[in-house]
Amino acid sequence: MPTGVALQDPRRQLFAAAERVLLRDGAAALTSRAVTAEAGVAKGVLHRYFADFDAFLTELVLDRIARVELQRVALLDAAGTGTVPDLLTAALTNLFDPVMVAIVVLVIARDELRARLRAAGTARFPLVGEAAALIAAYLTAERDRGRLAADADIDTLAPTLIGAAQLLYTDRAEGPPEPEAIRRVVVTVLAGVLR
Repeated sequence: MPTGVALQDPRRQLFAAAERVLLRDGAAALTSRAVTAEAGVAKGVLHRYFADFDAFLTELVLDRIARVELQRVALLDAAGTGTVPDLLTAALTNLFDPVMVAIVVLVIARDELRARLRAAGTARFPLVGEAAALIAAYLTAERDRGRLAADADIDTLAPTLIGAAQLLYTDRAEGPPEPEAIRRVVVTVLAGVLR
């Protein structure tokens, strides 16, 4: 491996390399050696910035959770505009990009990673729980605006939408579902509460 290569943002470069390995080879192939080889750096570089590989993976997932928070802010800003099904379809499509789906598989596969994420204060099911909270916050905002029924059960609707979307996105050899498939789920789940 090359040495003496200047890294502009080592953490970001290592995260990007890990995401590429996850997408190409899956969670089982994600090792510190695979990440550093993909990044084109010496193996010691990862350990210079992270205590161990699980610390690296924890930070990778926390970085993805921070992106979910940015999506939450954007979706809440859009509340009251467009249509609820269109906004939710776009939000779910953005949430369940291929990297998120791969990271969810990684979290499920690694007990130590889940333990560290819980210690860091993540949702009980890291990343998916934050996504459900995002959808719940948006649905609440729309209910407050009168675009959903006043008695809409947000605590049931949000995880139902996340679970249904996750099922559509996982284990798909032919690629992600079409947005229209996501929209059908949204419309079906919200059928009794849309105004």
